[in-house]
Amino acid sequence: MSSPITSTTLRAGALCGVLAGLLIALPALVEIFTGETSATSVPLALSPAFALPLLTALHRRQSPAADRFGDIAHTVNLVGLGLFGGAAFAGNLVLFYFDEEVLDETLTGPTVPVLIGSAAVFAVGCALFGAAMLRARVFPRVPSWGYAVVLPLFAFLTSLPESLLTSSLHILVGAILIRLSVALSSPPPSQEPGYDVPTTGTRPRSG
Repeated sequence: MSSPITSTTLRAGALCGVLAGLLIALPALVEIFTGETSATSVPLALSPAFALPLLTALHRRQSPAADRFGDIAHTVNLVGLGLFGGAAFAGNLVLFYFDEEVLDETLTGPTVPVLIGSAAVFAVGCALFGAAMLRARVFPRVPSWGYAVVLPLFAFLTSLPESLLTSSLHILVGAILIRLSVALSSPPPSQEPGYDVPTTGTRPRSG
């Protein structure tokens, strides 16, 4: 059995989630006016690391109301986030500084297929975990739908050249993460602190 989630875990996950959202949204807002710069690339490279504690806290918060599907979705999303985070780190802090000729020589062999595969695993994981949140009904539906739909799109569209579309998508993803973080730090509806969410589809037996 997993250990009970504590308020410290929830607060830490929520704080990290807010940081992840801000590190995605604020640089994108700046890039609308300045374009991509080295200053905006750094926070974008670091943001996935802060999303990891958020994902874990979200899963543990809703696990009493989730089923085996939720566990599988969390695992796939966790692996995908690790892969996609590594790709984002490399793209924003390493490949960003290469000129076109060096970049063409670097992106050979398995590099591009692995990057595409990382984005695909991340997209599938987000879709599954978003669906798990919608099934569990612990978190608000709008950001849960956003997690299930917008983040998979973000995984692939973020590789497009910098534009108003990609910047707006970054801002939307940041807003979704911040909204889920706020929900994570608040008690679920009709739930007192310390009360476990019942498993979906079951009722407590009397007698």
